[in-house]
Amino acid sequence: MNAQSPVDPRGSVETVFRLESPRVIAAVTRIVRDVGIAEELAQDALVAALEQWPREGVPDNPGAWLMTTARRRAVDLVRRRENYARKLAEIGRELPDTAPPEEPADPEDIDDDLLRLVFTACHPVLAPEARTALTLRLLGGLTTPEIARAFLVPEATVAQRIVRAKRTLATRNVAFEVPYGPDREARLGSVLDVIYLIFNEGYAATAGDDWLRPALCEDALRLARQLAALMPKEPEVHGLAALLEFQSSRAAARTGPDGTPVLLRDQNRRRWNRMLVARGVHALTRADATATGAPGPYALQAAIAACHAHAYTYEETDWRAIATLYALLAARAPSPVVELNRAVAVSMADGPEAALDLVDALVRGGDLRDYHLLPSVRGDLLLRLGRTAEARAEFERAAGLTRNEKERELLLRRAEGAL
Repeated sequence: MNAQSPVDPRGSVETVFRLESPRVIAAVTRIVRDVGIAEELAQDALVAALEQWPREGVPDNPGAWLMTTARRRAVDLVRRRENYARKLAEIGRELPDTAPPEEPADPEDIDDDLLRLVFTACHPVLAPEARTALTLRLLGGLTTPEIARAFLVPEATVAQRIVRAKRTLATRNVAFEVPYGPDREARLGSVLDVIYLIFNEGYAATAGDDWLRPALCEDALRLARQLAALMPKEPEVHGLAALLEFQSSRAAARTGPDGTPVLLRDQNRRRWNRMLVARGVHALTRADATATGAPGPYALQAAIAACHAHAYTYEETDWRAIATLYALLAARAPSPVVELNRAVAVSMADGPEAALDLVDALVRGGDLRDYHLLPSVRGDLLLRLGRTAEARAEFERAAGLTRNEKERELLLRRAEGAL
């Protein structure tokens, strides 16, 4: 223990748990075979840390401390179950052995607890919305409000989905296992969506003091790479991997020294990681090579990201190609957010006035009424049209909607600079 550490122990507990809880839950689920119980045991380890760290100091390896504590509690739980079953057997009653079974030696088995947990939480017994919410909670380390923000739904709805999902997995005895063949393919879409959403939360956090959460991006990118190696003939797997490689390549340029967000047009592209760009190009090439029809949504988004990656300056960006790709994406996977992104591309290709019509249609539609990027984009278009007072109002509205402190500061500065 480092008892002399000046770091606030309670703050350290909360920070470490947020970063490490997905790994802890995944490792404990392997032991107890129940994601709900695994989450409870991880919370028990958190409580133990809150009790001990302020008194004894923050451990040198706090993540390992949480993992060890949770695993010990899981083993104790399994042993108590075994002892209980043995005592009942002695008086003539039989219960199934609850000890964790041996892991299969199948070469296709996924040797990664995080990825294993993604597939388990994406079991078909759960509704698609419940699969995503549960996995974001367990693996993304996202809070209920953050998940609600990502899906633009009430927090109570998300909370109900998570509770029901854990209950369903327990009552239906869904095993902590790797699906194979058609079963794996049936869960693939949900798995890809979850990995993408985990990455997005790390790439632009919906709440908190920091705009970036690099650990989430790294976990998502690693999962995408492993999935691409596991399923080499799935074009959308390679499409997602390509998209995350391209997006990750910009990480170092997306914030200033104080963590302030740096807009795409202002980023120093010499800080973009060209090795990750090359990996993205390779993954996108594999997505194209394995596709048998039109490109899927992730491959299309990767192609859009590639357009940005190939432009060495903001002015060199092929916005017309990006607008065309967004139109294809809107046809393949329509959503208000895709339409908003298409409007941004149209504004760069055809001017802000053409894009403003698209954005105003989204305002009238109402689906994005609480989405802070809608007034942010509208403010930018109005500013470019010289309607500064209206632009300022939109930036202020966007600042009021975001829950991320760094993004709020940026939007308020833009509001001040509009006049």
